[in-house]
Amino acid sequence: MEYFSIQELGLPGDIWRPLQENRPVVRYQAGQLIYLQDTNANAFYYLKSGRVKTFISSEDGSEKALTVYQAGNLFGEASFFDELPRVSSAVAITDCQVVCISESDAQRQLAENPELARALLKYLARTVRMLSTHVDGMAFRPADERVSRYLLSLPRSKDGTIVCTQDEVASAVSVSRVTVSRIINRFSKEGLLRTGYGSIQILNPIGLEEHNER
Repeated sequence: MEYFSIQELGLPGDIWRPLQENRPVVRYQAGQLIYLQDTNANAFYYLKSGRVKTFISSEDGSEKALTVYQAGNLFGEASFFDELPRVSSAVAITDCQVVCISESDAQRQLAENPELARALLKYLARTVRMLSTHVDGMAFRPADERVSRYLLSLPRSKDGTIVCTQDEVASAVSVSRVTVSRIINRFSKEGLLRTGYGSIQILNPIGLEEHNER
């Protein structure tokens, strides 16, 4: 699982403005479902504030986290555009402000703004690439490398701090909470990071990256 950052795509920071301006904001509390797997995708969403996680559920009730979205991202757009039931669910990790974009809104804005249409194609292609990388990482890489790669994918403040719990890491990389705790403790002893309450500070990103190459 990764954070999805529009900055990685080289798109203007306000590229989604036509989709969400003058639209009502819907507020979701932490833990509240935004949409459910296998339901019809009648809209997609712009995340104005907060964090949202997408995940898939199996018939036995187990869940697999896919992606965490942060403010400024679109989500739920893939099933909206292919007009098939949603392949995942979305839940608010924190309190969120979300703008719902309907089919009529999308059609009007895309017809009026070709640059917006090209940006959406790039965004969708990035989604496919990210999920393909995610499958490779989860299927073939050892647990410690999954953890380090995931931590390095998260947005960091200037001092290297990321807002993330060890439970979130465990869900993201498909290993147990105990294993994640053991790996993070080892990274901490090696001077690569420092743990805090609901946060992890990366002290040596180069060292953490080099850990993946061993």
